[in-house]
Formats: sequence, structure tokens, C-alpha cells
Amino acid sequence: MMASAHPSQEEDSRVQRIAASIDRLSPQLTALSDRIWELAETKFEEFGSARLLAGMLEEAGFDVSHGIGGLPTAFMASFGQGNGPVIALLGEYDALPGLSQRDGVVRREPLQDDSGNDHGNGHGCGHHLLGTGSLAAAIALKEYLAETGLPGTVRYYGCPAEEGGSGKTFLVREGAFDGVDAALTWHPGYGNAVVSMTSAANYQVRYRFEGRSSHAAASPHTGRSALDAVELMNVGANYLREHVPPSVRFHYAVTNTGGFSPNVVQAAAEVVYLIRAPEVRDVKAVYARMNDIAQGAALMTGTQVQIQFEKACSNLMPNITLEQIMQHCFEQLGVPTFTEREQRYAAAISATLTEQPEGGNINTPVADTNKDEISPAQDVAAPDLKPDEGSGTTGSSPLPLPETLDAYEPEAGSMLGSTDVADVSWIIPTAQLETVCFARDTPFHSWQMVAQGRSSAAHKGMLHAAKVMAATAAALMAEPSAVLEATQELRRRGGIEGYACPIPGDVLPPVHPSLRA
Repeated sequence: MMASAHPSQEEDSRVQRIAASIDRLSPQLTALSDRIWELAETKFEEFGSARLLAGMLEEAGFDVSHGIGGLPTAFMASFGQGNGPVIALLGEYDALPGLSQRDGVVRREPLQDDSGNDHGNGHGCGHHLLGTGSLAAAIALKEYLAETGLPGTVRYYGCPAEEGGSGKTFLVREGAFDGVDAALTWHPGYGNAVVSMTSAANYQVRYRFEGRSSHAAASPHTGRSALDAVELMNVGANYLREHVPPSVRFHYAVTNTGGFSPNVVQAAAEVVYLIRAPEVRDVKAVYARMNDIAQGAALMTGTQVQIQFEKACSNLMPNITLEQIMQHCFEQLGVPTFTEREQRYAAAISATLTEQPEGGNINTPVADTNKDEISPAQDVAAPDLKPDEGSGTTGSSPLPLPETLDAYEPEAGSMLGSTDVADVSWIIPTAQLETVCFARDTPFHSWQMVAQGRSSAAHKGMLHAAKVMAATAAALMAEPSAVLEATQELRRRGGIEGYACPIPGDVLPPVHPSLRA
């Protein structure tokens, strides 16, 4: 169902009221996102972040259920009236390990604790903005429902562990999204667009090798090296790369080398693999071959291997029906605009990036150690920032913070990365958008993204995304037939009854049993 190109007076009023609600709350919302940035809690440990988000929703009049789906840092907040559609806003708030970074500077500068050690974690994917932006949309929608009496229910889902934990996939498996009619979400980025792409499915698997220790000089023949097994597995996996489809990716991290002494044959070692492919069935096939390689490495070294399936997610299912409505709302609201000072700081960040010549929009973060510290409040040397009218560019160079809305392209292709939003999209019609929060081409999972995480530009993008999501949700509640059409589209694509959770039922999330609800 395509929304009218000419919004009615009722549509205009709805969008303006929603935008006004978010603008009124902007000081509290920006403070909340900044505090979550400071906490920087990683997967399944986001206790403080979840508490802050749930607390603000409770104060706004939502009923909150904690620990849903057996995940202690997951929660669901609900407000509803009548028999209208149930719309979910998806929020994330997990950070990444090893990305501690001071904000507002243009060089690599990890935060340090009182002992002078690196703080450790950082929001290198903008989830502090993501979770807060979805919360803002939920509150604005709740206020609109309460004021107008429009029937419907808004639910905010606090979803932990998107990074390396597939929290939403566990929640889907446990039925946490039962009763939801449509789901909306967003992601901070460096473009303004409704995202109509699929994503890669993945498995994450831990291979733990057990051998026998011995003195490496006096009795090496009695030892059985688990580290040798890890190395041989990695060699075998690298030879496998030639014999899988070009769309398959797998990456590994050696998480235990067995110790620090070369004079001891290592009795224990482990490696974690992340296997990606366009669809779950492709991942499953490569996973079987990877297991054979692990068993072969164990056989060659006289060790034993334990294979621990940790998490998985499916490929994303776009929904054109919802995306068209979201695009219409985006066009009504326009895009965030930025000050010259914000553009100059973004330009300074961009100067720390080195573009790969054929990298498919991939950039390698490089710190310029010769630069002085620069903050957004200072004047920053940057190119001419006067865009050509309507072009969003600085002469021949694009603005560091784009100010244009991308044309909607349904089913525009496949992203190389993965997301656990995908599993939601198989059981509920789902749409998502991106807004400009960071300098153009800032690599995700980089210190540059962490440094920009509390900038005024990031806040602007977050608040604008909230407006688009809330306006989209309100449009769906005003026209429930669109939700039915979106569900029919999902079924035609093979979703709902055709969904099979990629995480086996006996695989539990890595949280202590005493913390599970």
C-alpha cells in the first residue's frame, strides 16, 4: 500500500504533534543516550543501560516486564488501548569490547580508569543512540494515542546483545514477540534512508581443544598440543575458503592460546568462528564442513575437540508495504540539518580515514598522530562547507554530514553484515531506517564512531529517527489494513510459518542460570 504523495491535513497534524513531543523531551533523551554511552556495557551485561531505559518508560506510563525471554537485560514496555494494531519499537544498547575512546576528539585516545588502565568498552556501533531513539518514538506514540484515543498498543522491546549475542533471536525463539503486528527500528549511520536490504545469516561457534601438557624440551613426545590443533584448524579453514561460494564469509578469533610459556605443551586452547552466508541453509552447510576440519585437527594432534554452538541469526526479510509508508513519513519530516561547526568537526573526523580504492565503501581507520586535539567546540580546518543548492555537496566534495534523503529502492541488495533484527523480520513485518549521526564513511566498530557518539550531530540524527518511526507507527494504527497487507506480503515471501529459529532449543545464552527469569 503506497501512501498518498500529498499528505492530508490529518497526516500533517499527526506528524507535527509527534515531532513536538520528541522535541519537548530532547534534553532528557540526549542526556539518556550520553549516559548509556558512558556505561558502555557489552553483550548480556547491560544492566545499567536497561535499567535507565526501562525507568524512563515507567515514568512515562508504560507497564514494564523485566527479564523477558530468559535474558536478564531484556525487557518489554507496553501501553495500549482498544483493539488496534500492536506496534513494536526495537531498541538496542550494547557496546563493544576494546573500543574505549574519549568523545569529541579526532585522535585515538582510550578512556582510562583511576589506575591508568584503558576503560575497555565503547559504543562503536551507536547502540546508545539506537536504544534511546526507539524509546523516544515509543513515548511520542504513547502520548499521541492517549491524546487522540486512537486504538492501538505500542511496545518497546529492550533487546540486549546484538553484537555477538543475537539477543533478538533468543527472544524470538522464546516467544517474546507473540502478539506483535509490525516492528520498526533504525540504525545510526551516515545516510538518510529507508533500508530495504537483506543481510547475511550467521552461526557463531566455539571450538575448544583439550590435549596433554608436558615439558616442551624434556618430554615433548608425551604432550598433546591443543594449540597445534587450533593452528591446524585455522589452516584447514583457510584452505576451505577456495571451495565455498563467493558470498560465504568466515572469521575467527583465537580466544585461548593455552598460556604464555613456550616451554609447556599447551593442554587447552580454543578458537571462535563466525560463519556468514546469504541464507541459513548455506551457513549450515559450511558449519558441517568446519566441524569436520576441527575433528581432523584433533585427530592429527591426538587431542579432543568440544564444539559449542553459541548463537545464530537469519537473513533479513524486507517488507515493501511498511517501507513505503516509512519513506512517506520520512519525506514529510525531511532530514536533519547541521551547523557549520558540526560539519567542520565531521570533516576533521573524515580526515582520519583512509579510503580503500576498491573496498565497497569500506574504510580503514587511521589515527593521525600529528594532529592536535580538536573538539567540536573549536574551529577546525575543513574544506569549503557551502553546499551547491539541493546537491548536498561541497562543490565537488560531499558534505561530511549529508543533508539529503536517499531515494527509496525496494530490495536494494544484500548487506555484508548480519543483524538479529532479521529473525524478527521472519515472524513480524519489519521496517527500518538510517539517519545521519556520524561523518560520511565512518567505519562501524571504530574509535572514530565512538568519538562522535555524544556529538550534537549524533543527537540530531537520533531524534529525527525517532520522529520518523513514531510517525510511521501512528500511520499504521490509523490505517490497520496496511498492517494486514504487510503481513500478507511477509507470508508470500515465506515468513511466519516458514520460519525456523537457527539457534537450537538446547543452546542457552551465556548468562548465569541464577539471573535467568
